[in-house]
Amino acid sequence: MPQGPPSGGNGGHGGDVYILPTPHLTTLSSVPTRVGAQQGGNGKGTWMNGKNGPPTIIRVPLGTVVRELAKDDPRRVKDEFEVEEEALQHLDLEERRIRLRARRWVHYPAHEDDNVKRDTFKDAEKTLYREERAYRLQRRARAENPINLDLDKAEEGEGHIDINAPLGLPRQNHLGHLIARGGHGGYGNPHFLGTNDRSPKFATRGRDGERVSLSLELKLLADIGLVGMPNAGKSTLLRALTAGRAKTAVAGYAFTTLNPVVAVVRVRDDGTFAGWDADSVYDETLLEQARERELMEAGAFADAPTRNERDDTEATGAALEDFRFTVADNPGLIEDAADNIGLGHMFLRSIERSPALVYVVDLSSPEPWAELRVLAAELEKYKAGMSTQARMVIANKADLLAQDGSAEQVQEAKEKLARLEQVVRDEMTVNGRPLDVVPISAKFNMNLKKTVGMMRGYVEEARRLAEM
Repeated sequence: MPQGPPSGGNGGHGGDVYILPTPHLTTLSSVPTRVGAQQGGNGKGTWMNGKNGPPTIIRVPLGTVVRELAKDDPRRVKDEFEVEEEALQHLDLEERRIRLRARRWVHYPAHEDDNVKRDTFKDAEKTLYREERAYRLQRRARAENPINLDLDKAEEGEGHIDINAPLGLPRQNHLGHLIARGGHGGYGNPHFLGTNDRSPKFATRGRDGERVSLSLELKLLADIGLVGMPNAGKSTLLRALTAGRAKTAVAGYAFTTLNPVVAVVRVRDDGTFAGWDADSVYDETLLEQARERELMEAGAFADAPTRNERDDTEATGAALEDFRFTVADNPGLIEDAADNIGLGHMFLRSIERSPALVYVVDLSSPEPWAELRVLAAELEKYKAGMSTQARMVIANKADLLAQDGSAEQVQEAKEKLARLEQVVRDEMTVNGRPLDVVPISAKFNMNLKKTVGMMRGYVEEARRLAEM
């Protein structure tokens, strides 16, 4: 009302943004790269305040690690202050002042020139800038403690009360972790009512909400995590357990696996597993691919049955799948990995959530027990108690125990295995029981049926405990 009392309501606050871990998601594929909360509602006449913007909840799977990007990270977007400063940097002082006022103030039509000359407006402007400086200092203090969340548990809380919700509505669910606050709503003209100005003709605009840049990393969840030095044979083992279905590179040099790979082991009711064949040989991936390419070019696969045809022609009474579990092949671990040397933390985070860990050592190496000690020590350095998740030591490349080598080689392999078992008994006891030691040859499919049976037992035990 031009001649009436000031009656413009305040604007509503912008919505906050939360991040909430949930067991109902397994990947980060549903998380958008940019998230914006809703704005608050506009204030209206007759002292009607605008409604606050509703909270925005980003749901992520359990095991998500959330980190705020550092200021010098090229992936980081500019925050709300940097965006404004960038828009003003090419303007002279007077143009900057005009632009800043236009961004912060709303004037009753045809009253701007008169308003800016009034002492009441100048005082209000000084107060507003003091509030902004205090807010910037507060934001700067928070920036010194960037967001760093490890969301590995489902969360339940007492809930959040929306003060703008209609009466009778139930309390909202737990919202999660606050990662960005919405902007403050603007002040209506009654806010500036004073003894020297009974009818202020100006109001403020709302303030921009916080802008943050986050990186999300999902720690894999597999029933069994393989822990071993580079080139210990973890990838070959995983391919043998899945009949070559696991898409992981295998070659005769260290650090072939650069990213974690999770594969499914399907156990049959007769104790074998899908794809198991005692006569199979799993060579280096590159060699196998070259061999398959030669056969394909020669037409050797022209009349081969498809996968569906093979399933249809299985013999009646064949063993059926009655259990399955997942195994993760991870990048090779080296000494000082807990200090982020080599692939370091990327590897350790990828196995942290596995309920059972299996060490894989190379029995053909000079001292496989020394490798084992390094592996256990690095797990403990990264996270105290992590080595207690270990259940088994696999002594891979134990081909010589099958009497295929010379008498001296066979005897040396047996002595290494005995020394390894002794070290495990003396140093690797978990909850009063030593780890199981199983010699295998992943390449030649030796002793894998026993290995899978023991892994199944570990997984069944972990699942029972999780249900209690």
